[in-house]
Amino acid sequence: MTRTDILEELGKLPVDERLGMVETALHQLREQFRAGRLDTAAERRERLSIAADAPKTACETDCELTAFTTLCIDEYRQNGPR
Repeated sequence: MTRTDILEELGKLPVDERLGMVETALHQLREQFRAGRLDTAAERRERLSIAADAPKTACETDCELTAFTTLCIDEYRQNGPR
């Protein structure tokens, strides 16, 4: 279901039900943010920037690119599957 589909369906509900849906969605977002499961845009950009730099550094220092396997294995061992 796309964002447009959701908004169209939401518009078909009575006002009190729409408000309830919005309140529930906001509550879920707040809980996820408090639990650290929701990144801010700046945090996400920083994580993506770091992730993008790792392979670049590996390419510059390892012409056989064997560092890629180490990056992946170490990351997986440390953090598990995402």
